Amino acid sequence: MKKARKWILLAILAVVVAGVFMYLWKQSRPKEVKYETKIVTVGTIQKTTIVTGKIEPRDEVEIKPQISGIITELYKQAGDKVRVGDAIAKIKVIPDMAQLNSAESRVRLAKYNLENARQVFERDSLLLAQEVIAHETYEKSRLQYISNLEELQAAEDHLSITRDGVAKKAETDFTNTIVKSTITGTVLDVPVKVGNSVVLTNTFNDGTTIATVADMQDLLFVGSIDETEVGKLREGMRMDLVIGALNDQRFTATLEYIAPKGTEQNGAMMFEIKGAATIPDTVIIRAGYSANAEIVLNERVNVLTIPEANVEMEDNKSFVQLITDTTTQEVTRTEIQTGLSDGLTIEVTEGLNEGDIIRGNQITQ
Repeated sequence: MKKARKWILLAILAVVVAGVFMYLWKQSRPKEVKYETKIVTVGTIQKTTIVTGKIEPRDEVEIKPQISGIITELYKQAGDKVRVGDAIAKIKVIPDMAQLNSAESRVRLAKYNLENARQVFERDSLLLAQEVIAHETYEKSRLQYISNLEELQAAEDHLSITRDGVAKKAETDFTNTIVKSTITGTVLDVPVKVGNSVVLTNTFNDGTTIATVADMQDLLFVGSIDETEVGKLREGMRMDLVIGALNDQRFTATLEYIAPKGTEQNGAMMFEIKGAATIPDTVIIRAGYSANAEIVLNERVNVLTIPEANVEMEDNKSFVQLITDTTTQEVTRTEIQTGLSDGLTIEVTEGLNEGDIIRGNQITQ
C-alpha cells in the first residue's frame, strides 16, 4: 500500500515538472509579431464642427391691443392657423371717467355752437334773399355752420371711442375692440384669458400681449459658436441639422448670419449664428426644438487617404511603413506629405499611390 502511494506521488511530481518545463520552453521561443495592413484609398475628408442651438421662426410677432379694457371673447388658441386680419380677441372698453366727462362736455359745447351757427345761417339766408347783406357775409355764416356741424360729429365720435372703443359711424372693420392678427402664420401662445385686463401699447408702455403669432414655414437654426472657430465660417456655408425630438432626423440649412460681436458665456466668447432651415412640408416642427448643426469647415474630395494613427512623426516630418513585399511583409520607412485631417483619416499629397499597402498597428494576441 505504501509502495503504491509512493509511485502515485512520483507520477504527479513528474507531470508537474514536465508541465513547468514545457511552459518555460514555450515562453523562451521567439514570438511572431503580426501587424494590421492598410490600403491607400481615394476618398473624401471633411473637417467639421458641431454647433448646438434651437429652431426658431424667422418672423414671430406679439399681437397687442390698441385700447385698454377687459377680454370678453377669445377666438383663437395656441396651434390655430391665422391669416392677416383674422380676429383673435374682443375687448370691452372700461372708459376713464375724466376722459368720459371731457368727451361729453365737448359734445354739449359742439351742439350749442352748432345751434347758434344754424340760427345765424338761417337769418343771413333771409337777409341775402332780401338783398340786405353782401354775399360774402352769407358765405361766412354758411361755412361756420358747416364747420360746427363737423365739430359736433367729431365730438360724438370721440365720445363713442372713449365709451365704446369704436367711432359712432365707423365701419366694423375699423374698430379697436377687435384684436386682429397682423401676419399670416400659426398662433404659438395666447397668454391671456377671458376676463383679464389688458393695457394698450403706446410710447410709454409695451402693452399686454394678446397672442404670439409666427410663420412656421420660414424657420431658422439659432446657435452659438466659439471664437476659435467663428473665423472659419462664412455666409452661405451648408449646415446639416439634427433634431433630437424628431428621432434624430437630418435636415439642411444655409448659414446666413454671423454676429459681429460676441458675448461672454462661462468665460468663453461666443458668437451667435443663424441658418435658414429647409424643412419639408410633411414634417411638423415646433418652435424651440433643440438641434445640432454640423458645419463643414474644410473639405477634400477624391484625395488619397490613410488612417492618421499609422503616420509616424519625427522632426516635423511624416513617415509610414510601406510594405514592399506582401509575402515576407518587408517594409520600407517612407516619408510622405500630408494635408487635411478629420482626426481619424488624413490626406496624403505626396509619397504614396492608390493601392499601396502600409503597415498598421500591431495585432495583440
